[in-house]
Amino acid sequence: MCRALMLPLLASLGVPVLAVGAETAPGLERRVKAAFLYKFLGYADFPAGSFADASTPVSIGVVGADDMAAELTRIAAGRLVTGRMITVRALREQDLAQPLHVLFVAGQDDARAARLLRAANAQLTVTECDGGLRSGSVINFTIIDDRVRFDVSLDAAEKKNVKLSSRLLTVANRVQKGAS
Repeated sequence: MCRALMLPLLASLGVPVLAVGAETAPGLERRVKAAFLYKFLGYADFPAGSFADASTPVSIGVVGADDMAAELTRIAAGRLVTGRMITVRALREQDLAQPLHVLFVAGQDDARAARLLRAANAQLTVTECDGGLRSGSVINFTIIDDRVRFDVSLDAAEKKNVKLSSRLLTVANRVQKGAS
């Protein structure tokens, strides 16, 4: 999709479309990714059995980026998604067995991301390493032309029984179905 169409679509999803080049503040990339993670919630349908009852919150876990967990907590404070509160937790690797709706694995280490994704009990998984989709992640952040973008694996979403909105897929940098 051309850039002229992409920016208005991202803005319509409420995602900041700021450049994150080296000349910007180091935390800007994390803040933009945190905003994306929050917005992904509104464009993902989780399986019926994902919630114990109507008051069960949407749970987000963040591994390897406490600053992103703090930013997500700030963004989600007092907000609801599909009528549910949002909880955000900074996790350590040993915490991954607990059920999560969304898991973000920070870092560029493909092998570590693959290991953590296999250990995780999460439905919508998001990474930021080059091999994120190959490792089984549903969404993988990438930087293109100094902007945060994301790729989507429909196969991984299907395996996790997460349905992603066509509006989200429209603004993705790349949507992968089948072998890459």
